Amino acid sequence: MSTIINNIATPSTADLLKQKGAVEKGGGGEAFAEHLKSALNEVNATQKESEKAVADLATGQVKDLHQAALAIGKAELSMKLMLEIRNKALSAYKEIGRTQL
Repeated sequence: MSTIINNIATPSTADLLKQKGAVEKGGGGEAFAEHLKSALNEVNATQKESEKAVADLATGQVKDLHQAALAIGKAELSMKLMLEIRNKALSAYKEIGRTQL
């Protein structure tokens, strides 16, 4: 059982060297850190909105039950996503640590 894959271009050595040069200059590390920090800030803001919605529910000040439930669900989902990202990053780190040079 063989499959034929067409129109896949292999990168040239010059392209790979350009990418290596960009990574060595440190352009990728800071960008990743900034994206991660931004994502954490968004999750934190979502958690705060959820806490406010729960507090409003507890005190009876909720205006729209549906909006409160959506805020809580959104916070839960964003936290689960962030935990999965953390788990994948940790497993990648451990795999790199096991790599023998």
